[in-house]
Amino acid sequence: MLHVHPVPAFQDNYIWLIQAKNSQKILIVDPGDAIPVIAAINQHNLQPVAILITHHHSDHIGGISALLEQFNVPVYGPAAENIPMLSHPVNARNELHIDPDFPCFQVLDTPGHTAGHICYLVANKLFCGDTLFAGGCGRLLGGTATDLFDSLQRLANLPADTEIYCAHEYTEANLRFAKAVEKNNPDLDKRIKQTRQQRADNQATVPSLLAEELATNPFLRSHTPNVKRAAEHYAGHPLDNAEAVFTTLRQWKDQF
Repeated sequence: MLHVHPVPAFQDNYIWLIQAKNSQKILIVDPGDAIPVIAAINQHNLQPVAILITHHHSDHIGGISALLEQFNVPVYGPAAENIPMLSHPVNARNELHIDPDFPCFQVLDTPGHTAGHICYLVANKLFCGDTLFAGGCGRLLGGTATDLFDSLQRLANLPADTEIYCAHEYTEANLRFAKAVEKNNPDLDKRIKQTRQQRADNQATVPSLLAEELATNPFLRSHTPNVKRAAEHYAGHPLDNAEAVFTTLRQWKDQF
C-alpha cells in the first residue's frame, strides 16, 4: 500500500509525495517549487529517494535544483524532452524498480500536452501530469491533437478503479465546460454539485477515479452521441469520427 500526500504549490498546482508502506521514504512527483516540498518533508520527517517528472514545463521542474542541493536522489523523466538535471531518462519501454520499499512503476508514453509527456502507473494510481485532468485534459503545447487523443484512449483503457492524480486543481472550470457540452448528463450534474461543495470546504477534488472521468469528462466521451452532436453544433458541420470530435472539443475548450 502507498500513501500519497498532496503538496499545493503556486495558484493551483499539486506536487505529489508518494510514501512507501511502513516507511518514511517518498518519491516526489513534478516538484515545480521546492519550498513547500521541503516544508512537508521536514514536518513529517520524510526521506526522499527519487524525483519523478512527467514533462518539461517550469511549474513541474522548477524545484529540482533546490531539492538536489539537499537530497542526493535520482531524477527520472521523459527521455524525449530536454530537462536539466535528469539522471534517468525513461519511456514506455522502461519499468522502474526505484527502491525496494516501492512496487514497480510502469511508464506510459502520453504525448499531446507536450511532445514527450509521460505518466507513471503504480498500484492502481496514475500520476498523469497535465495529460488527463479531473473533468478535462491538457492543452496542446508541443504535441498534436492526434497525439493527445491517442494518449487519452490509452488511459481510458486502464481499470475503471484507477486513481487519477493530475497536477492541477482545474476541476470546477473543467466541469463548467463539460456542462456546456453535455447539458443532460445526470452523472455530470452530481459531480458538479459535489465539486462545488469540496471547493467551498477548501478540499482538493483530486484524485478522481477513472470511472468518474469516463462518465463525465467530455474528452473521454468523444465517441458518445451527445458529445458528438454538441461538437458538431459548435463546428457547424458533421464530424466523421471520435478523433475529429475530440479535436473540436479541444479547440472549443481553448475558446471557452
